[in-house]
Amino acid sequence: MRSSARAVVAGAAVLAAVALAGCGGSPSAGGSGGKLDVVASFYPLEFIARTVGGDAVNVTTLTAPGVEPHDLELTPKQVGQIAAAKLVVYEKSLQPAVDEAVEQNAKDAGFDVAPAGQLEATGADFEEHEEGEVKPAAHNEKALDPHFWLDPIRYAAVVNAVTDKLATADSANADGYKARAKTLLDEVGKLDGEYKTGLANCKLKTFVTSHEAFAYLAKRYGLTMVGIAGFTPDAEPTPTRIEEVQKIVKNQHVTTIFYEELVSPKVAETIARDVGVKTAVLSPIEGLSDANSQETYLSLMRENLQELRKANSCA
Repeated sequence: MRSSARAVVAGAAVLAAVALAGCGGSPSAGGSGGKLDVVASFYPLEFIARTVGGDAVNVTTLTAPGVEPHDLELTPKQVGQIAAAKLVVYEKSLQPAVDEAVEQNAKDAGFDVAPAGQLEATGADFEEHEEGEVKPAAHNEKALDPHFWLDPIRYAAVVNAVTDKLATADSANADGYKARAKTLLDEVGKLDGEYKTGLANCKLKTFVTSHEAFAYLAKRYGLTMVGIAGFTPDAEPTPTRIEEVQKIVKNQHVTTIFYEELVSPKVAETIARDVGVKTAVLSPIEGLSDANSQETYLSLMRENLQELRKANSCA
């Protein structure tokens, strides 16, 4: 997985509140201002920590709006925040810099959500080649797909796991964590129902995305995802892969090439122009952009649903 030397600016994404129950509670164990200090590595985990934690936690996110999570490089300040936190919620192997910082500074506080996310080898990860190499596109069949949050059922399992860790770390506020988690889980359950209904009757079953983040979503709701690049969104697809995608678009009458907010749309736009189809945003919700920093996981998932329904002519 490639990473750039982008520096991460300080600050956390602003979240619209989900209707929360039981906010208050007793002073938390060992945190600043009487609250539990929690670090979340990227947006889907930050949303859980803030929503379930409520007023009982101080949440610091490592991936600020506008930063592509796969490219995250930590500042010394952020490493210090990881070392000082009572709970660090992250997904192992998604952000190598976070893995290293947790291993060196927060072994006891670190909580890897990957097991709760029930990751699978979806066959969606392409082998990446150095610039200048021309090789056939290939899949790494054994690579575990990290994008659990785009499947509401997997996301709900992670909500439960994080809630349990919060309650263990701060038992005085356990009831509040569980009450807020129930509210969030109800909303995620509604989201799953909306996807089942909204994608049940579609003329097209195939959708094309700039990188292969949506395998779990496609599997859950009976669609087929075709990615231009593999798990890493800024990886350069080979000419062979671009040709493969163009053939799929033509043969299966795909109407739209989806791209994402945090990565250049150039390749998606080029393919769309060459085959005469539209482009649109389908957010992998890995991180927020400056433009959508007021959105939430729930609102972005619903926007994705509407985009898929339009592109695939769903009744």
